[in-house]
Amino acid sequence: MDADLPFLSGLDARIAAMVAPALADMGFDLVRVAVLGRESPTVQIMADRADGTLLLIEDCEQISHAVGAILDVEDPLPGAWTLEVSSPGIDRPLTRAKDWERFAGHLARAEMNMPIEGRKRFAGIVLGAREGCGLMRLDDGSEVALPFAEMRKARLVLTDELIAASARMMKPAASPEETGLEEDPSPAEDRKPGDKSGRKSARKAN
Repeated sequence: MDADLPFLSGLDARIAAMVAPALADMGFDLVRVAVLGRESPTVQIMADRADGTLLLIEDCEQISHAVGAILDVEDPLPGAWTLEVSSPGIDRPLTRAKDWERFAGHLARAEMNMPIEGRKRFAGIVLGAREGCGLMRLDDGSEVALPFAEMRKARLVLTDELIAASARMMKPAASPEETGLEEDPSPAEDRKPGDKSGRKSARKAN
């Protein structure tokens, strides 16, 4: 498993394979892809800045433009669809091996598709990743290896320690005024921003 890519399957994995290289070229990491609904599905894209700084609204717009163009060309979804782009937030999902490495020492919860040692739900301290598994120390002091291939979801738990660590790691990138560079305005698109966090775009069937 590539530590930089989320573990996904089906249509989510297909879309991730389509868009991840382009996002990487733009300086972003793909955190999660989720396709919700059938009649008019919503494609949720969650992304990080590769340098660890805070994802800005302008970044979400860039990602939306790039991903929307790729989906238009590759056409993995028939009919109308909606695109939503957002940042992971502080209590972020742990979708990649490198997330488990980066946030080692913090509290997290995980839910598995199949029972591991007789249970599906786990809570404990993240210890890292090894051989396709996320490692966690449970409340009783025991350690468990949770296979990514069987992991339904995993997310950090919001704590004072996590908030402090995130504030140190996620410093905003320098503005164009601070760097002395002028920002090149993005061309107008046929997408409309939504009122959710990040960027929301709509597509209509031909």
